[in-house]
Amino acid sequence: MQARQTPSSLLSPFKIAPALILTALLAACGQGDQSGAQGGMPPAAVTYITVAAHDVPIDFEFPGQTAGSREVEIRARVTGIVEKRMYTEGSRVKAGQALFKIDPAQFAATAAAADANVATAEAKLKQAERDFARLKPLIEAKAVSQQDFDNGQSNLELAQAGLKAAKAQAYSAHINLGYTDVTAPITGVVGRALKVEGSLANDQNDSLLATMAQTDPIYVNFAMSDAERNKIDNEAHSGEIKLPTDGYVVKLRTSDGKYLSETGKLNFTDYKADTNTGAYSSRAEVANGKGNIQPGQFLRVVLTGATKTNAIALPQRAVLDGPTGKFVYVVGAGKDGKPAAEPRPVVPGDWVRLDGPDSNGWVIQQGLKAGDKVIIDGMARIFFPFQPVAPMTPEEAAKQAQQAGAPGSAPGGKKH
Repeated sequence: MQARQTPSSLLSPFKIAPALILTALLAACGQGDQSGAQGGMPPAAVTYITVAAHDVPIDFEFPGQTAGSREVEIRARVTGIVEKRMYTEGSRVKAGQALFKIDPAQFAATAAAADANVATAEAKLKQAERDFARLKPLIEAKAVSQQDFDNGQSNLELAQAGLKAAKAQAYSAHINLGYTDVTAPITGVVGRALKVEGSLANDQNDSLLATMAQTDPIYVNFAMSDAERNKIDNEAHSGEIKLPTDGYVVKLRTSDGKYLSETGKLNFTDYKADTNTGAYSSRAEVANGKGNIQPGQFLRVVLTGATKTNAIALPQRAVLDGPTGKFVYVVGAGKDGKPAAEPRPVVPGDWVRLDGPDSNGWVIQQGLKAGDKVIIDGMARIFFPFQPVAPMTPEEAAKQAQQAGAPGSAPGGKKH
């Protein structure tokens, strides 16, 4: 959330800069009688809105950086020479797709030898079974000794165990042979290859071949300071703001102010602050089916869904900078009782979203009350405080522009 500090002097009576006084005096001299005497300056045409307290949407914005929702390392699981890279660096791949090929010749030979050992063990087992089958009726007829029968049974059991061992070795050999095809464990984007064809991949200490990340959904990591978190909690507890009951909707904004079409949800906020920064780590999960968002991007994270209750909000362009701080012009009364531009110091608060074309707004914490008529257009025509003005509502200004045949129309809007 972007906080704005305003000097406490705004609460003192409005002060006019010397240059502004000089301009006023010169305008008054050239103006003569403001009541409409010949040669006098006509009232400045301005557009105003009548402010009222109501609930307005409020956003909380933080700097963030994107990251893959799953980030993995692609490593060699056997030692061998990299024979081929089978993907384009930086491309999107599917889970199970082959990425690297390690020379399989040695592992294929080992697997073939293991298969032969299995065949040998099977033959030994069959021979032991035949021998034991011959001894069984003989021991019943007491034609052979008990020792010979026991030896025959032991040979059978050893042959059975030998076959199991041979099969296990063959299974291990075939696993290693399969590891020569290095595949993607997830669907995502693969980065730069760290091993080139002909280099040695060692499964012990030099096995990293590449890295990859799952980008749909994608994570956006950001941090909320302790002061910001406390401010939100306190305002929510006091009823100044209402937090969304079903969670924030997360929008992403680029550095140039443009919003991305992808939106997401806040899916994690740490329960404790970072010991180094004092900020609470948070994370948003954003759908990224089109792949428009890449890991490592810096974006603005905008949490939407909260509401500022009973707030007076103005379009940002209506709030001006004066010698003592921020101020607005309201439609007041001059010495002759006619409408005049009265400067009014204000204390702005949070940025908010308004309905209509004036989407960027400012909550006014102090300086205005419901019913005040705040000038939002035509301030450039006001050259000195309490200058006579011809105030119009946005609807009246638009109607006048249409009647005059002017292209387009004056800015419209709703009452705020």
